[in-house]
Amino acid sequence: MAQNKNALLRYRTIDRCLRNTGRRWTLQDLVDACSDALYEYEGRPDNVSVRTVQLDIQMMRSDRLGYEAPIEVYDRRYYRYADPDYSISNRPLSQHDVDILNRTIDLLRQFDEFDRYHDMADVVSRLQDKVASAESRRPIVDFERNPNLKGLEHLNPLYDMIASRTTVSVSYRSFNARRPVTYILFPHLLKEYRNRWFLFGSRAGDMKLFNLALDRMVGFHACPDIPYKDNPDFGDDFFCDVVGVTKHPGLKKCAVVLRADNSQASYILTKPLHASQRLVEKNRADGSMTFELEVVVNREFISQLLTFGDGVKVLSPQSLADNMRVIFSNGLRKYDCAED
Repeated sequence: MAQNKNALLRYRTIDRCLRNTGRRWTLQDLVDACSDALYEYEGRPDNVSVRTVQLDIQMMRSDRLGYEAPIEVYDRRYYRYADPDYSISNRPLSQHDVDILNRTIDLLRQFDEFDRYHDMADVVSRLQDKVASAESRRPIVDFERNPNLKGLEHLNPLYDMIASRTTVSVSYRSFNARRPVTYILFPHLLKEYRNRWFLFGSRAGDMKLFNLALDRMVGFHACPDIPYKDNPDFGDDFFCDVVGVTKHPGLKKCAVVLRADNSQASYILTKPLHASQRLVEKNRADGSMTFELEVVVNREFISQLLTFGDGVKVLSPQSLADNMRVIFSNGLRKYDCAED
């Protein structure tokens, strides 16, 4: 058990002892009570030292945790609360505590896409009442989200399957497919990108990585008879060179150099397109800037470049520059041939 949890359990044990005014508590009595409590919680002997309990009492007396417990020594041997009605569990919330809880509640309410949030929604509401924030007030934090997006009901069961390392059979129909396709996957990760959720998993048999949009799933069910396998190619650094969610063996990282004019340069400088972005050159005459990135060139990265319109020009690789030229040319042709 973590040290901070050990300390919290000792504080509560000392508090419980000192609230029991029917007994006189020596320092050794408190040490024994803390040792017994830790043994009961962890199931193994854990002898607490006298020095540890002395430091715990000092901490409880101080305002570092907000307790300011009125612990006193009487008859030069015994410990008690000077106020017999005191308890650390009855300590009123400070304004600082209330402010922190209100911020936490605002953040928690942003995650209602997960079904598991609904299990704690009542707890959050009661917590909100407890901190006297039930009055109507505007939220301070608001994440971009789309509650009407299809497939959000899949989040909780897929989360549980990943957590339990359970193989899953997914019936999936892409936008252009006439009928669904079934994949047997070892699910690894749920990832959100631009208000859409994706499941990453390896196909049983050849371990090929797939990312499936939850809103295109027709259905899925667990396959407990097929042992789960990890994919060594899907590690913590899998997305380090990716913008978005598209990555497969055919897409390799490369150096991308682009020039942004003065209408977009400062924006890209202050909000990098990728963590690898670096400023190569700054033209003082026209305000343009040249940037270099080490990324996988996928459709999400190209879409991001297109959001800058004519404010960004790709200098290299040539294949990406050619692709951008074709996209802009096709778009111009459609506007030129627009129907009246």
